[in-house]
Amino acid sequence: MKYAVDSKRMKKIDDYSVEVAKIPSMVLMERAAKEVVAVMKKRIDKSDRILAVCGSGNNGGDGIAAGRILYLQGYQVAILFIGEEDKASIQLKAQLEIARNLGIPIENYNKLHEYNIIIDAIFGVGLSRPVIGLQEEVIRQINQNANIIYAVDIPSGISTDNASVMNIAVKADYTITFGYNKLGLLFYPGALYAGEITVVDIGFPKMVTMQDEIDSFYYEPFDLKRLPSRKNYSHKGSYGKVLVIAGSKGMSGAAYLSAKAAYRSGAGLVKVLTASVNRVILQTLLPEALFAAYDDEELDSVKRQQELLVNLSWASVIVIGPGLGQSQMAQELLETVITKAIVPVIIDADGITLLSKKLDNQSQIEQHLNIQERLDYLAKLLKEHTILTPHLMELARLIGGSVSDIANNLIDTAGQCSYNNKLIYAIKDARTMVVQSQSRYINISGNNGMATGGSGDVLTGIIAAFIAQGMTPYDATCLAVYIHGLAGDYAAKQKGAYSMMASDIIDSIEKVLNNIE
Repeated sequence: MKYAVDSKRMKKIDDYSVEVAKIPSMVLMERAAKEVVAVMKKRIDKSDRILAVCGSGNNGGDGIAAGRILYLQGYQVAILFIGEEDKASIQLKAQLEIARNLGIPIENYNKLHEYNIIIDAIFGVGLSRPVIGLQEEVIRQINQNANIIYAVDIPSGISTDNASVMNIAVKADYTITFGYNKLGLLFYPGALYAGEITVVDIGFPKMVTMQDEIDSFYYEPFDLKRLPSRKNYSHKGSYGKVLVIAGSKGMSGAAYLSAKAAYRSGAGLVKVLTASVNRVILQTLLPEALFAAYDDEELDSVKRQQELLVNLSWASVIVIGPGLGQSQMAQELLETVITKAIVPVIIDADGITLLSKKLDNQSQIEQHLNIQERLDYLAKLLKEHTILTPHLMELARLIGGSVSDIANNLIDTAGQCSYNNKLIYAIKDARTMVVQSQSRYINISGNNGMATGGSGDVLTGIIAAFIAQGMTPYDATCLAVYIHGLAGDYAAKQKGAYSMMASDIIDSIEKVLNNIE
């Protein structure tokens, strides 16, 4: 697990390091500069012409120090200072004085085109206003020239808090960021400007993380070890029972994908409860799955309700929604699940749309529910640890917002969904987030080839399998999203992003799970 921070959290870490731990700011600056140089030296040589473009904050000081270290090691380095020296930080003034004393050239911005390597140290993680004036012009020139760009901490012009472009931003090839990854580097569009990201340790004390727990994190391959272990002395019942309530008439595909993904992810038993007309195709495609059917005309019968309750009591975890449709029968199935189930429930696709309609009806009764009121009502409606897996359009229907507003304020919207809320939201996007209460998982695996029908059905199956094997609903959802993305990455390598299908993701799950050391 790795942590990611916003500007407020990073400032708190920096302040703690300097004011409480008493690490001098210049010491942190020198360490930062050395790490920038270490990354650069893997790719540059003495024939390169390097320009450190620096603003007047401590980020600029990092850039000047990096330039000075390279200069003293024999590299061709100059400095372009585009800040206001009289308003500069004490540390930057000291770094600039050292550079001048050493005779490092201080360039005019009109000579930008003469340099093929740029160290971008104009703005750091604290930028909170649009980039204008001289800085805007310099960034435009940097981006227009055929430079290799190394961004210090974050590309100048990217918001650390929400990854937005503050009018204009440096498009870096490499970003060297300090201590922790930044939200602005992980989310889009900031991720498009970051290039290859390297997180380096510059000596922030670990105790600051312990005292002020960071709420945003992401997984790396090492975290695959979080999977529940399998024991030699075990049987199919040892790995749980997944009930997939999915697939209306003519929509068997969603049920098949979700059920097969659950099996591929280690579930011991999977039962599909679906429309009776789907029996032949599902038992042909997935004979390993148990099968249970419902018929519209029997929905209201005591017998049908009893059979449904028996299936609910059989399960270790329940998936409801993929391809379920919007019929009265689907509504009653969902109502029974959310009121009678005593095991974790994952609501996806049509299940989320049905919930949205329920909220719309409640909103009419109470005249109008705002977003927070809809979220509060949903929390009362569903049991603790229920998992919702909406994409942005489904989330917009659910909370009563617009897709564009959610997309432009994704981090804030996720926070609104999770604040004081015991439900789990897996908000599916190019950077899927899993949120519950004050915790936020950010997924960095996956690719655009996964933007294909059925991909979400596969994810629900993986989540269900991990819960069935004993993981907590939140941990299972986070790890499932990560593995789902890794499987998508494998599939893209084999099939290409243009050609891959949801079934290719399922076929690649085994490649991910078999590579766990």
